[in-house]
Amino acid sequence: MSMNSEYQRRRQAVLAAIGQGTAIFGSAPTAVMHNDVEYPFRQNSDFFYLTGFNEPDAIAILAPHHEEHQFVLFVRPKDKEKETWSGYRAGVEVAKETYGAHAAYPIAELAEKLPQYVENADRLYCHLGDDLRLDQHILALWRRLLTKYPKRGRGPVAIEDSRLLMQQFRRLKSASELEHMRRAVAISAKAHAHAMDIAKPGRYEYEIQAEMEHIFRLEGALGPAYPSIVASGVNACILHYIENDCQMQRDDLLLIDAGCAYGYYNADITRTFPVGERFTPEQRTLYELVLEAQLKAIEAVQPGRPFNEFHDAATRTITEGLVALGLLQGNVDTLIEEKKHKAFFMHGTGHFLGLDVHDTGTLRNPDKTWQPFAPGNVVTVEPGIYIAPNYEPAEGQPDVDARWRGIGIRIEDDVLVTETGHEILTAAVPKSIVAMEERGVTLGTS
Repeated sequence: MSMNSEYQRRRQAVLAAIGQGTAIFGSAPTAVMHNDVEYPFRQNSDFFYLTGFNEPDAIAILAPHHEEHQFVLFVRPKDKEKETWSGYRAGVEVAKETYGAHAAYPIAELAEKLPQYVENADRLYCHLGDDLRLDQHILALWRRLLTKYPKRGRGPVAIEDSRLLMQQFRRLKSASELEHMRRAVAISAKAHAHAMDIAKPGRYEYEIQAEMEHIFRLEGALGPAYPSIVASGVNACILHYIENDCQMQRDDLLLIDAGCAYGYYNADITRTFPVGERFTPEQRTLYELVLEAQLKAIEAVQPGRPFNEFHDAATRTITEGLVALGLLQGNVDTLIEEKKHKAFFMHGTGHFLGLDVHDTGTLRNPDKTWQPFAPGNVVTVEPGIYIAPNYEPAEGQPDVDARWRGIGIRIEDDVLVTETGHEILTAAVPKSIVAMEERGVTLGTS
């Protein structure tokens, strides 16, 4: 299936879902980095999912009730002078010819043209709060139509958040989406393997980051999916450490949380391994515990199983292990209920992955039950243990000996839910102690 056909299929699914409604999607805005310099543009994920159109200052409308124009684009017009400075624009005609819009208009005509696509809808689907100007257009028009409703007997009487609408489609990955994700994973896996090969005492974290991100771009990725975390030693106890400016020492562990974006789809991988040849006894013990927790969590990623079960499996395994090591004390069930484990494992076990690194998807139902996994879901599985150098035990909990302090470990894989179970998309990246230590010895990292 061509990508144009793929986008058309997605739009048809949304058109069918909204019935007599109208859905309005705004592009992402540009963002200023500093004077006269903007951040690289990244399209809004819902907008891109439905259109493939990769420019700012654009609006997409889906109006199944309109007689002629069910898919409408408002875009920047061609402008030779501006294109000289900022790059080529698709323009109105290409928006129709290439992107399949039934009608396309200059963005400046939004206020004039929008009413015809809204006035006969029974409700509006949009996300308010991202674009003030668009919000003003929509709300002003909606209020105007509401005042006319008693006489007309038709018009939008409610606004629903389009993100809630879109999540039901985006959380189930199509074959073309999985193709992009597999490529993002393959590139990221290559970069992680290279990092294991080159990390050694005396090198700086940013050197490892640079070589990984070089591979990202060299292999055709858009770049990092998120700021790369390359955290050695005590830095691994900072969950979102991105300074990456420390020199690595012999007995350090190196935690790398990095992945690339390919065709807007993301990989998200974490590995933790020794900078030298071997784990220290304490590092080995905690690593084995995190790995056990991760494997049990992965096993719980199955079609029909509630989303919370993989986190519960990881939490219980880690809590039991910490009690056995004397780092926590008390009844395991009570410790979990009182969230005492959060002193060492303070984050969730995973999240959906796709166009967004933390991809869309409601986790709970209105009755507070958990949503089940379904074939086509992609989820990260990433338990960890972090014992900060300045760790202070809660009341009633034991002190932690210095030999445990400053150790941070996380292991993260990307897992696809299948019809019969799951597939670990990131299985190519080594994570066993034997594999990583053998690699270190072979490469002579001592």
